[in-house]
Amino acid sequence: MHIRPRATADIDHAAAYLFEENPVAAAAFLDALEGAFALLTEQPGIGSTRYAHLLPGTTLRMWPLSGFPYLIFYLERADILEVIRVLHGVRDLPAQLVADT
Repeated sequence: MHIRPRATADIDHAAAYLFEENPVAAAAFLDALEGAFALLTEQPGIGSTRYAHLLPGTTLRMWPLSGFPYLIFYLERADILEVIRVLHGVRDLPAQLVADT
């Protein structure tokens, strides 16, 4: 698995925000991410292709993070799973995905 720098920044920002509100929630967020990453690595095809049209010619998929309003956006490659963003579900997702990839 490869996590792009922008996705790492997304994760850091979300974890910091959650930590300010509730350190236990921040730890749970990171645990949920770890579990989601493990699942997606084992079964990369399970994510939705709902936003795939935004990046033509790619295998863009999306997976909701269990227990949190965040979505994991990733590319399913033949040899690796590439996480491109981890975004809050209420953001302008198409604009964020097109602008940053």
